[in-house]
Amino acid sequence: MTASETDIIETTDLGCHAGADTLAAAASAAGKTELMAQFAEDYPKGPHDQPQSMCPAFGSLRVGLRMRRTATVLSGSACCVYGLTFTSHFYGAKRTVGYVPFDSESLVTGKLFEDIREAVHDLADPDKNDAVVIINLCVPTASGVPLELLPKEINGVRIVGIDVPGFGVPTHAEAKDVLAGAMLAYASEEIKAGPVARPTQSDTQQARPTVALVGEMFPVDAITIDRLLDSLGAAAGPVVPTREWRELYAALDCQVAAMIHPFYTATARQFRAAGRPLLGSAPVGVEGTAAWLEAMGELLGTDRASIDAAISTQKSAIRAALDNNPIDAKITLSGYEGSELLVARLLIESGAEVAYVGSACPKTEFSAVDADWLEARGVSVKFRASLEDDLIAMETFKPDLVIGTTPVVQKAKERAIPSLYFTNLISARPLMGAAGAGSVAQVINSALSNQPRMLTMEAFFEGVGDGPTSGVWTPEIIARTGVGGAS
Repeated sequence: MTASETDIIETTDLGCHAGADTLAAAASAAGKTELMAQFAEDYPKGPHDQPQSMCPAFGSLRVGLRMRRTATVLSGSACCVYGLTFTSHFYGAKRTVGYVPFDSESLVTGKLFEDIREAVHDLADPDKNDAVVIINLCVPTASGVPLELLPKEINGVRIVGIDVPGFGVPTHAEAKDVLAGAMLAYASEEIKAGPVARPTQSDTQQARPTVALVGEMFPVDAITIDRLLDSLGAAAGPVVPTREWRELYAALDCQVAAMIHPFYTATARQFRAAGRPLLGSAPVGVEGTAAWLEAMGELLGTDRASIDAAISTQKSAIRAALDNNPIDAKITLSGYEGSELLVARLLIESGAEVAYVGSACPKTEFSAVDADWLEARGVSVKFRASLEDDLIAMETFKPDLVIGTTPVVQKAKERAIPSLYFTNLISARPLMGAAGAGSVAQVINSALSNQPRMLTMEAFFEGVGDGPTSGVWTPEIIARTGVGGAS
């Protein structure tokens, strides 16, 4: 057996089934030691060694597909690429997902890297694209496929290569940060090298200091924040991740970066390198908005009278919205979007008793204010929460409503507890200012009103679909196993 044949056999063991430790060790041995160390610093892991949400690379893929004039290509196992492509189009992607296939031989011999280089050359058409993003998934990362050796630019088209392995990036939320940070780093080098394309900006954005908004958010929230900043003599800049390349320049040119979503660690590093101050939390609820306006006004150098006037106006409007949309319920809340603590704050100010908040994301300096606020009000806050943590909280606190991920919602409905899927029904709504106060209350109170209907269904189906009464039990199966059938 030749050395090459031995390498191929060893490489076939680096599939998704190999386990996080094996893949991470292989990546380090293949020259990715620095990358893995940076992942460990930026995205510290929790109690589970593998992601419990969807494949993390979906976050980077989503960022790439949402950008105009950007081609996005995946390098990974075919099953992973199929799942990511399906999920992307399920969530509304309208662009093609590129794919560079490989087998064990092309992976070991270096042919995969040559195929990737050929693919980016084919896509580097300046009439169609400003950038080409190539994403290594688990197996190419573990095998050391060196995307850093790709040309930085072809025909004026930027080439951005990143590794997003499930054994290094715990959640798809943090994978958004991987690509956003890489793009900001590239744009920063362009700025240092000389003049860059002028970003498309309104007259207000050109005349006033701007605040970059970090984290994907409901479009109305960006408009709400812009109105809040207007009262401080500033304007909202681009939302990062951006929708087109030149917005990266405008983001880096901000006066302050607002870390609305607190887990964008690599992105924060680029803003710091550009000398921009960072502000955590968000203008959510009465107290959150007042504190945010106070801190933001100080960073912007706004005069005292304007800050006080802005806070007074928003307090009145938000308090009125909260009073008109009260929530009277005990709630447990969990998710993997990174905005869970902000939602919990809003629920509490709406009158709800929030017993538990679980986030799959890590605790960072930018989430500390919100965590302290919640814990001071008796809320159990869990970062890097696992599915098991969320289910235990539901069993322990016995909430009137459960907000969580798909498996948590499924388990709650089995127990006839009203429940809402966090990603589609909560995080896809306005949260900021007065608009957020009314929006969230409506969907929650609607779900709570379904309690009688769920109890009726539970009573109707009692004794069916659980334990030995679940599934299909034929006489032959009953005879063979000794279980199942009618009780």
